[in-house]
Amino acid sequence: MEIDAIRAGKLKQLPGADLEDEDLSGSQLERINLAGATLIGTNFSRSNLNGARLDGANLIGAKLASADLRANFLGANLMQADLTGADLRGSNLRGANLMGAKLTRSSFTGAFLSGANLMGVDLQGVDLRGADLRGANLNGANLKGADLSQADLQGASLSEVNFEEADLRGANLSGANLTRASLLCAELEGVNLDGANLTGVCLVGTSLSAVIPPPQLVKIPLQIAEFEHTSTKEIPE
Repeated sequence: MEIDAIRAGKLKQLPGADLEDEDLSGSQLERINLAGATLIGTNFSRSNLNGARLDGANLIGAKLASADLRANFLGANLMQADLTGADLRGSNLRGANLMGAKLTRSSFTGAFLSGANLMGVDLQGVDLRGADLRGANLNGANLKGADLSQADLQGASLSEVNFEEADLRGANLSGANLTRASLLCAELEGVNLDGANLTGVCLVGTSLSAVIPPPQLVKIPLQIAEFEHTSTKEIPE
């Protein structure tokens, strides 16, 4: 394989190629076709993959930190991949597997993640504004402080997700499974909770005054906990 030619962006049609563990960091790979390629452990750090085709590619353990990934990852396997600080705005990640991926400081604004597997991933503080997460599996994920405003999570699996201090304003959570999820101090203005499963959900410090449907019609199986002021008691000697 002519790695130097690939790095220089001279080879664009490489569907099904085997580039396992190759170093392509800092390469100009706009609109390259790597559909179905074997890219296990491949280093794409700081590379430009804008407009690239990586649908069905095997990117297990690939290094994609700080890369421009505004590309097509339809059905791609990104397990354990490092996407730290990557630009995934508007990317197509429908049905992609992102279990164990490193996503700190990455941006998914307007990304398409419907049906994606994000089970247990750390998305703390990640930008997911307007992202399409319909039917995605985020069970056990950490979304503390994440921006999910206007995101579509219709029918998503959100069991035991940490939404602490997350911005969910205008998000669509209709039909989602939020069993035992934590919405501690989350922003819920304009959130659609129609038909959502809120069994065991933590709503401490949140307000349901502006959710859809009206709060009196939202089925909360457990009593909503409120902040309690407790005084410190001296322990007798």
